[in-house]
Amino acid sequence: MSCAPACAAKLVETRASRLAALAARERFRLRSARLARRAAQREAARRVPVAPGPTPALPPAAAAALQRALAKAKRD
Repeated sequence: MSCAPACAAKLVETRASRLAALAARERFRLRSARLARRAAQREAARRVPVAPGPTPALPPAAAAALQRALAKAKRD
């Protein structure tokens, strides 16, 4: 069963339009998945607790001054 050239052209045009719409839908789906994955990665990075390293109770200069004062107090 064949149709007139105008009918065949309309079928080709409709098919091309449909394929373009399907491709656009697939691109949108991939973009949405990519954005969701990036958002999840950012959220996971935000939630990673930063383990504080051992911090000295006093700054080095204050600790040295305290040590000197303790040593002087023990001598006296």
